[in-house]
Amino acid sequence: MNTPAAVATRYVAYRRKLPTATAAYNRPAPTTTLLPRARPPDTEAQEPSPRTVRRARHFPSTKRVPRAGNGTHGARVFKSGQQTVKRAYRDVRRETGVRHDMNDQPQPQQPSTAPPRRRTGRRRLIPTWRTVLGTFLGALLLLIGLFALGYFLVEIPAANASATKQSNVYLYADGSRLARDGEVNRENVTLARISKDTQHAVLAAEDRDFYSESAVDPQAMIRAAWNTVTGKGKQSGSTITQQYVKNYYLAQEQTVTRKIKEFFIAIKLDQEVSKDDILEGYLNTSYFGRNAYGIQAAAQAYYDVDAKDLTAAQGAYLATLLNVPSKYDVIAHPENKPAVVGRWNYVLDGMLKKKWLTPLERAGMEFPTPKEAKGSAGLSGQRGYLVQAVNDYLTGSEIIDEDALATGGYRITTTIQKDKQNAFVKAVDDQVMNQLDKKNREIDRNVRAGGVSIDPATGKVVAMYGGIDYTKQYVNNATRRDYQVGSTFKPFVLASAVQNGSTTQDGRLITPNTVYDGTNQRPVEGWQGASYAPENEGQTSYGSISVREATDKSVNAVYAQMAVDVGPEKVRQTALDLGIPSSTPDLTASPSIALGPATASVLDMAEAYATLANHGKHGRYSLVSEITKDGQDGTEGAVELPSRETGVRQAVSREAADTTTAVLRGVVEGGTGTSAQAAGRPAAGKTGTAEEDQAAWFAGYTPDLATVIAVMGQNPKTGAHTPLYGALGQDRINGGGYPAQIWAQYTQAALEGTEAKDFDLQIQAGAEEPELPTEEPWEEWPPDTGEEDNGGTTDGSDGSNGPEDGRPTTGSEETPSTPPASTAPDQPSGGTSTDGGTTDGTAGGKPTDGGTTDGGTSSTGGDTATGGGGTTDDGGITAGRADGGATSRSAG
Repeated sequence: MNTPAAVATRYVAYRRKLPTATAAYNRPAPTTTLLPRARPPDTEAQEPSPRTVRRARHFPSTKRVPRAGNGTHGARVFKSGQQTVKRAYRDVRRETGVRHDMNDQPQPQQPSTAPPRRRTGRRRLIPTWRTVLGTFLGALLLLIGLFALGYFLVEIPAANASATKQSNVYLYADGSRLARDGEVNRENVTLARISKDTQHAVLAAEDRDFYSESAVDPQAMIRAAWNTVTGKGKQSGSTITQQYVKNYYLAQEQTVTRKIKEFFIAIKLDQEVSKDDILEGYLNTSYFGRNAYGIQAAAQAYYDVDAKDLTAAQGAYLATLLNVPSKYDVIAHPENKPAVVGRWNYVLDGMLKKKWLTPLERAGMEFPTPKEAKGSAGLSGQRGYLVQAVNDYLTGSEIIDEDALATGGYRITTTIQKDKQNAFVKAVDDQVMNQLDKKNREIDRNVRAGGVSIDPATGKVVAMYGGIDYTKQYVNNATRRDYQVGSTFKPFVLASAVQNGSTTQDGRLITPNTVYDGTNQRPVEGWQGASYAPENEGQTSYGSISVREATDKSVNAVYAQMAVDVGPEKVRQTALDLGIPSSTPDLTASPSIALGPATASVLDMAEAYATLANHGKHGRYSLVSEITKDGQDGTEGAVELPSRETGVRQAVSREAADTTTAVLRGVVEGGTGTSAQAAGRPAAGKTGTAEEDQAAWFAGYTPDLATVIAVMGQNPKTGAHTPLYGALGQDRINGGGYPAQIWAQYTQAALEGTEAKDFDLQIQAGAEEPELPTEEPWEEWPPDTGEEDNGGTTDGSDGSNGPEDGRPTTGSEETPSTPPASTAPDQPSGGTSTDGGTTDGTAGGKPTDGGTTDGGTSSTGGDTATGGGGTTDDGGITAGRADGGATSRSAG
């Protein structure tokens, strides 16, 4: 047939050089090959030209071909002729394997590369196995590439700030909890300090195959990410490793980006860190509710025990809290207890399944109801003052720098003894705070108190009172340096005189019995500066008076002259050697230094007096006995502390310290500090009052304990210093009153149950020998001191808080005209003798050798303080000129 398909077949055969092809090709094409247009019957048909025949044979490329019968060179093929020829050619090509390249050159036979038949209809929607395999392989390669890229790009970051913040835990000396300081309630502990039952409970609740599985659970992670994206709820990273990564390295928000980072960090972390370390980190960073971060804080918050002491039942409850801490607190939300108990049983059953519990142990467990939640005590009461003092000690001694301390994680065992601390607070409350009437006496609102107690043998601070409440009054009254110490400084002058072997202006060796002129406003001699003539308390003149008696009565004229005799610079150096800081304000080398214008802190003064009690040996005070970091035990986590032994030195000679102690015993036994006798033990001490009665001091010690108390006046609104006139219903507050009473009550309670030791003193040679008065500069003996000082009289100030206006009361004995022999200065009951031969027993007491006593009189003198105007212990305000032009007033 001469159909297009037949034409194509002949052409293909020609191309393959078949024998029949040439003949077929040379045979003239029938006229039927062309499809001429219809023409009128009378039109004569014409034969097509050879060119037309050849074009027809070679697949015409145009739609027009010569038409027969009308004299033209072509004719139109029927409508689909060309397409039909092409389709025919394709069919032949598939069957014969010959590729047609539209030229006349024959081609070698090629293997068939024809594509498979196209699918039609619904079959086209079903992918072939080739498509499925290709898609799978492509996706696999893409995932591998993305994993490699993510693993390469994501590094293990530094821990986030919130995860590293911990609180510092402060303990009493016996290990009981004192306070916790820090923004985050967290105390890291090692895995060894977490009970095994608690570890197993957490694994049973969160990841039972933790030790055998990989770091990540892709299925759980994809599920969590999908739920986050679709808003179906938030889920954790499933494995403990991933949760630890979230807690320690990443933020807490639930985002796909965080999940991706979590994935890669967990894989890397699992390769670098042991499973135990990961579990430890997880337990220390997880939140358990009640503002408790970490298992140690949770154990304290819910059961008031350490993590190492948690039972299996308690550990299972804490593990239950990890899901929803706030809702699962059965104390705060008792309505959720059924759900909590169900979850608790799930945890215990998991422990049983993993053989971490025996069936018998499991059967006997009851739900461990946690304790009632308490409001955070924080740093209220004395806690804040103690923490502040400890921190100042650590940073000031360069044991820990401030940045490291702020980061937290330290477990600090202080030297504070709980029983003594409680006794200190009680003594202040009983003697002062509970006696205030702030509603009816406005001045009572200004009363403040501070105190420090030190063990002289070790230098350890065993108790401290900083104020009424740290949350109400931030400033620590025990460590502040803005109140004058008054006459409590005078013992340093005496110690310096003995230490340096000083002599008077006329060459006499200064001893406790050296006689000075105690005349009021007597100008000091030998001073090259401006004239200085301090006033005595009540402007009383004492005439000839021994150093011992001048100390009992706190005579300013005597001590100002003694400071010049010793040398103000030497006095200052002795104070520094005893423990007063060189940076103390107003510690100036001038005659007035003896009268206490310096504003040392209560802690400073306690350290200095502890040195006297320790026979002149000084070692810086200590507030800390042990420090560990990040919950580590033993030497591995210990912070090195300065050694007390290497820091102790002989600040002043034992002779100087003990001689000063012998004189200070007389202050307690018959001077301005007799209220301290209530402690019931041998004691030495000195009273002092600051300028304008703004502070009253008592510094005293026994062989076992050195304690300093100060009662201060401060406006609670402005912070300005204020006088204490009228406070507590008294005309005046002096060192022999409330401060000495606090000292006595505290000392008696702190040393209760211990043996009452007497002082073992090695005093200055000749200190027990009285010195006879010379004719000059004093013209008569005994000195005419007026009605206030006639041997057996008192001036109204015996250490009580009664009115101290200098009004005398007459004793039963008369003053002898000649000085009798003295008694031993450290006799136990008669008191310390004076150079006049009198004893310091009570007024009107039995005389010894001279028939009179001077113990019935208390100090009428005072301490002076630079800065114009000072205060006294026993009545009245004295006034005088300080060297350098400043006035100074002080009292003992």
